[in-house]
Amino acid sequence: MTGVDPGSLDDQQLMKELETIHRTRHDTLLHGSNDALRTHNVRMAELEGEYLRRNPRRPIALGRTRAGARDRHPDASR
Repeated sequence: MTGVDPGSLDDQQLMKELETIHRTRHDTLLHGSNDALRTHNVRMAELEGEYLRRNPRRPIALGRTRAGARDRHPDASR
């Protein structure tokens, strides 16, 4: 565990943690040490896993699926 147990966060705290980790992802990837990136990966997985556990029926945008992407760019599948 690399921080507060995501299961103990309320929904608002969990969303704030997710927003923060996603905002810092690119900088960590480009400039963080291997240990920092590994820690970031673990924490992101913990937070995202908790979000998915709490929201198993979250709305899925059609454009964020493979079929939706193929519909947007039909020539890309060839």
